[in-house]
Amino acid sequence: MSLSKRDKKHLWHPLKQHQLQPESIAIIKAKGCILTDEDGNEYIDAISSWYTCMYGHCNDYIIEKTYQQMQQLDQIMFSDFTHEPAVKLSEELIKVLPEGQNKIFFNDNGSTAVEAGIKMALQYYFNKGEKRSTFVAFENGFHGDTFGAMSVSGLSVYNGPFEDFLIDVKRIQTPNGKNHEDILNQLREITSNHQVAGFIYEPLLQGAAGMTIHDADGLNDILRFCKQTNILTIADEVMTGFGKTGKYFASDYIETKPDIMCFSKALTAGLIPMAITSCTQNIYDAFLSNDMAKGFFHCHTYSGNPIACAAAIAGIELLQSETIQNNIKRIIKAHQEFNKTIKAHPKVKSTRQLGVVFALDLDTKMERYGGLRDKLLKFFMERGVFLRPLGNTIYIQVPYVISKTELEKVYRVIQEALDAL
Repeated sequence: MSLSKRDKKHLWHPLKQHQLQPESIAIIKAKGCILTDEDGNEYIDAISSWYTCMYGHCNDYIIEKTYQQMQQLDQIMFSDFTHEPAVKLSEELIKVLPEGQNKIFFNDNGSTAVEAGIKMALQYYFNKGEKRSTFVAFENGFHGDTFGAMSVSGLSVYNGPFEDFLIDVKRIQTPNGKNHEDILNQLREITSNHQVAGFIYEPLLQGAAGMTIHDADGLNDILRFCKQTNILTIADEVMTGFGKTGKYFASDYIETKPDIMCFSKALTAGLIPMAITSCTQNIYDAFLSNDMAKGFFHCHTYSGNPIACAAAIAGIELLQSETIQNNIKRIIKAHQEFNKTIKAHPKVKSTRQLGVVFALDLDTKMERYGGLRDKLLKFFMERGVFLRPLGNTIYIQVPYVISKTELEKVYRVIQEALDAL
């Protein structure tokens, strides 16, 4: 029996309506940018498997570093112990993080990294004797599927059944270069009527919203307002972090830096699940007390897993390498050249690009998980390219190691899809 058939007996896949989509493609091998299924078909992974495998699948350097770590220390509880990979990762990560970040807290995935950030903000004020229970977040933001992360997310397609159980969140527009003062007026009204603990945001690029890009100056105005009104700022860089925007972090484009940051996905290069919530010394100091209850009593069993830390260290080393930095520049230039031709296509409504991320909107209405979107996905896969449209948005976020030939095929298949629509 094939893997695909065996899969249907027991497995429940995420983001899928099994009544409508009973089949799953069985992948048996991944290397570089290529996924191979059980029938021998190959697909270029043009979205880096949800933005994780940015250095390519099964990267030899990362595998070797994690293999070495496996011989020394596999798993140890992090509440009572520490170890070399965790210490070294903290040292190397702080070197590349935006100014002000000074403490590292380990989590399991992007949602739990956000969850910890939300709890840090709430308890920060609780420890200071202030009750602040409201958050501010962008419209159409996405921050994860656990309850706190879901609360601050604005995409109702994910939140619908749970709306009555979420924490209090006030939503603001994303800055577009023309609405800065309107947003600041929104914030003034919110802060005059609510005790706001924090503002959480995806810096510059909202992934699940369709790779929408907002204005850096406008975001800086929002962050500056938050600083002036003692609202903690939480940058969710789970998707944007580790080079995807052309800089190490999207926050590097913005003058005003966050108080708390959230990372996962490319943190461990897609090899092993792990996440991090970082914060400033000021945040950390608010939890120091002779009162045990003021400590941050939040923990995951696999916090600081040594093997995951080894993968993350190797990823940071690759990110800073001349080869990867040159590859990022090469992909950015290729996207810009592709944009010159594709933006004029009659089926294209708009295009945008930031770093290695390129997106185009089709000039047609589509449901986020509807029939036309599924037809596009099938079209791409039949031609050997894994692209996963977000509604009417087709986006590219390829691994940094993609070859010129592979990238040209991704562009060509998109062109063919538009011509066939």
